Amino acid sequence: MSVCPPLAPQALQLAIKEALKGRDPTLYRNIFVTYERAHSEAPEEIPELSTLAIPDQKWIEETTSKNLAERTKLEVDLKTYTSNMIKESIRLAHRDLGDFYRAIGEQASSLKHYTKSREFCTTSQHVLEMCMSVLELLMEQRSYSHIGTYVFKAEAALDSATNVRQPAGPQAPAGAAQAGREKRHAEREKVTSKLDIATAISHLGQSNYEKAALSFLKVGPPKGLEDWFGKLIAPGDIAIYTTLCALATFPRPAIRTQVLDNDTFGLYIEQEPYVRELLEAYMNNRFKTVLEILDRYSARHSLDVHLYGHMPALTNLVRSKALVQYFQPFASIRLERMSQAFGWSVDELEQQVVSLIQSGEIKARVDRQNKILKAKETDQRAALFAKAIKSGQDMQAANRKLLLRMRLQQADLVVKPPKGQGGMHHMMSHPSELLSGDY
Repeated sequence: MSVCPPLAPQALQLAIKEALKGRDPTLYRNIFVTYERAHSEAPEEIPELSTLAIPDQKWIEETTSKNLAERTKLEVDLKTYTSNMIKESIRLAHRDLGDFYRAIGEQASSLKHYTKSREFCTTSQHVLEMCMSVLELLMEQRSYSHIGTYVFKAEAALDSATNVRQPAGPQAPAGAAQAGREKRHAEREKVTSKLDIATAISHLGQSNYEKAALSFLKVGPPKGLEDWFGKLIAPGDIAIYTTLCALATFPRPAIRTQVLDNDTFGLYIEQEPYVRELLEAYMNNRFKTVLEILDRYSARHSLDVHLYGHMPALTNLVRSKALVQYFQPFASIRLERMSQAFGWSVDELEQQVVSLIQSGEIKARVDRQNKILKAKETDQRAALFAKAIKSGQDMQAANRKLLLRMRLQQADLVVKPPKGQGGMHHMMSHPSELLSGDY
């Protein structure tokens, strides 16, 4: 609400409406507290809470009572199953408690019960279901650094579940067998797409923008992901996240082949038409349009739950890449001409260019008197000598390593790996023995 004060009243109404659909009284109360805090920071822009809504105390009391009753019931069920040592029932009881605590906003307790259910899983499918539940919870919590661990576990469980042989029995008709294989393949693709989304969100949250874009581009068609859409992510979100990360990190050919010419990703771009306009403007060197589109949708991006902390960095990366790309064909260019192409003043452009020169992204110098950007001339002769010297040094280092390996083999200083393990032999020796010869 404090990010965009004009939208605060509307955001309040929508948040209250969503909270009343759930069963989390703490979240409901926090909505009002957050609005009051935003109002105190900008009283001129944000109306008083009393003029818009008041907390529904009756709903809070009824929901709290229902939650207490259900928690008591679920905990009693878990104790009963534990005393009877019914493994599958214990797993389901932990799962149900995890779902319950997640619904009422107690995420730490939810994670505890989800992970506890792992001890009572008897099949790879059970492990996979547990991992997917944990991944959904971590994405809601925005615990980006922990997502990768459960993606790895889920992938291992998925492989095991897929490779489980069908039980022996009467041979099924060819058509039924084919249908079964297609169904299993579709289920695998659905889970794989969810894992790709989780991986991409993890990379985005940790500012690994190139890896995030590559992971998003692996996601399959929207069909089959409906149970995540509207709850954890939307198709339009995937289009926006991928495009911004790709523009910030991909070279131009990769943007064309992996993003614009990607038929599957095109299904997501349809959800946010301005995304294609942004990509086309960048590929056609209309950088002023690119920056205008980013500015026009800055509120949409800054209010996104996963993007809001990364927009300054992403925008700066896109802007820097555009400047480098624009200057690349020129030996020299007037700053006035560049400023017109980007829609900035000459002074603003000069600041941007100087920062890129200082960081080494543009190899040039600025003639401040004449307002001209000139590329540095490379001494081709010196560059050739430097390249030749480096090649010689690399070859010398490689030869020394080969000679060292030969001496180790001649001295029979080889440790063979245990049976069943491949890979190269390990070699050991005392440094004085290895270096005693002339190379």
